[in-house]
Amino acid sequence: MVTMGQCYYNETIGFFYNNSGKELSSHWRPKDVVVVALGLTVSVLVLLTNLLVIAAIASNRRFHQPIYYLLGNLAAADLFAGVAYLFLMFHTGPRTARLSLEGWFLRQGLLDTSLTASVATLLAIAVERHRSVMAVQLHSRLPRGRVVMLIVGVWVAALGLGLLPAHSWHCLCALDRCSRMAPLLSRSYLAVWALSSLLVFLLMVAVYTRIFFYVRRRVQRMAEHVSCHPRYRETTLSLVKTVVIILGAFVVCWTPGQVVLLLDGLGCESCNVLAVEKYFLLLAEANSLVNAAVYSCRDAEMRRTFRRLLCCACLRRSTRESVHYTSSAQGGASTRIMLPENGHPLMDSTL
Repeated sequence: MVTMGQCYYNETIGFFYNNSGKELSSHWRPKDVVVVALGLTVSVLVLLTNLLVIAAIASNRRFHQPIYYLLGNLAAADLFAGVAYLFLMFHTGPRTARLSLEGWFLRQGLLDTSLTASVATLLAIAVERHRSVMAVQLHSRLPRGRVVMLIVGVWVAALGLGLLPAHSWHCLCALDRCSRMAPLLSRSYLAVWALSSLLVFLLMVAVYTRIFFYVRRRVQRMAEHVSCHPRYRETTLSLVKTVVIILGAFVVCWTPGQVVLLLDGLGCESCNVLAVEKYFLLLAEANSLVNAAVYSCRDAEMRRTFRRLLCCACLRRSTRESVHYTSSAQGGASTRIMLPENGHPLMDSTL
């Protein structure tokens, strides 16, 4: 019998799942196998892609700029998200019932911390791009110490939000407040997390919209002084494409999960959130793969560094005698930073 105000620290995972009405399977169902197979595939791709981004930033001195520090932090957060989701895949399905309360909170905390760090870094990148564009610089001259503080702030906020459920923001002492998607968490936590992500998205929309209109006005003024300016339409379309890709990727990957989190957090009894939660979480995790393509792979210098790293790995694997040749090729393959037309930062692909 459930008593109001009583805490249930000694109960099993099954007790809380039964309380919330979430099915806890005792065997592997076809749906579980599909989710795990997709999840493992996405996790491995996330790990490999973001490791490559981190290696490229670390190995190329031209990337030792504030925007690339933030891109490196985004890759680190997404790498962490890949590890967290991999951990989830090995502790889901029938294995969930064997988890202790501490193990369940660890599984959930890893996901919450990594995804929060990823989303917060996306906002930090948008703010840094706004600074550099308004200052008419290719890269912001934000001091390294301030960038480090910004990165530390992102992780402090992420750790705080990830650790809170295990220590206080749970429903172990208030079963009537338990959510259905995460039966040990309070519904208010899910609502706050969803609203926070929505706020980040709205801020990103505001920042990139301001960047777009500022750049469009600036290019239009330039076109007035040069007859038939050949770069105006190309620059505007490129900027529109970049902004649409950045915001579109965020919307596609995050909006479905945010909606079901918010519905569950608000206690919508008629909403069948459990039918889609696993797929929407997988979609949110896929954003850690998309981020590498949107924010790093569109940079020409970054792509050249990727090719150099991958070619070196292939050569080393094929023959040990080619080590000297590979080293020489690395030196010969060094490329200068290709600045946009007339040194103007309008075509900066890291926008």
